[in-house]
Amino acid sequence: MITKLDDLLELVKSKGKKRLVAAYANDSHTIGAVSAAIDRGIVDATLVGDIDTIKKVCEEEGIDVNKFELVQEASDTKAGALAVSLINEGKGDFLMKGLLSTDKYMRAILNKEKGLMPGKKGDMLTHMAVMEVPSYHKLLICSDMAIIPAPDFKQKQAIMNFQISVAKSLENPKPKVAIIAATEQVSVGMPACAEGAWLGMMSQRGQIPGAIVDGPLSLDCAVDRESAQTKKLTSEVAGDADCLLFPNIESGNVFYKACTKFAGAELACMVMGARVPCVLTSRGDTAKTKLYSIALAALQCK
Repeated sequence: MITKLDDLLELVKSKGKKRLVAAYANDSHTIGAVSAAIDRGIVDATLVGDIDTIKKVCEEEGIDVNKFELVQEASDTKAGALAVSLINEGKGDFLMKGLLSTDKYMRAILNKEKGLMPGKKGDMLTHMAVMEVPSYHKLLICSDMAIIPAPDFKQKQAIMNFQISVAKSLENPKPKVAIIAATEQVSVGMPACAEGAWLGMMSQRGQIPGAIVDGPLSLDCAVDRESAQTKKLTSEVAGDADCLLFPNIESGNVFYKACTKFAGAELACMVMGARVPCVLTSRGDTAKTKLYSIALAALQCK
């Protein structure tokens, strides 16, 4: 089982190169991360953006521009649409966000006629993060922090299935999923608690194969054995969770930012639910975060 993000880089390298298409790749962080991924033998890459700007950035950063395939498009919105079209034409295996804003990137993916959605009823996108928190003993797979404001029960099931899929790609044969709520008590007045209990019962009855699911669990019980023992909680998941499923975007987003800003967590992020994995990081994220995200998305490619 992969327990460090650096191990992810070695794992994905063993799976063979994938073709990345970066949308509006005009910034040094994106270009630097893609360059590093190429150097590590993880990907080949197509950069869609303003070629003169890309060449200038490469010159400033000491990067050989010839390692990329370059496609000209100076408009950020059009670059997003063009990158998606290249994926649809079979000229790339997964997508990456460059300097364009998240809403423009998502619009390109969600376009009903020319986007990347499978086209089935109930299709949805979810934001997935694999986090390496220094104080925790293994990687944490967390969702949703950026896309679905208040997932309903069916959406939580879908998110959980994506989490399990990611965990298994990281060579975890039976991931432990914690359904997070404000308390580990089953309080009928709190939807997160009730739905956490339903998912936990479904797992006990074999309706969620390939994983151990428990809920509701407060965050302390999910990631700290001592807290679970103090509260006399008997659970295979408590204190040893691989996956955290959050009840809403606020709780997930605050956890995500607290871990990175206060605890020095490293992470890899992507969007799942489209026909191909889509790297989604902040424009301000480091090249290292983007490199890990490229590796994570490449690992999910079929």
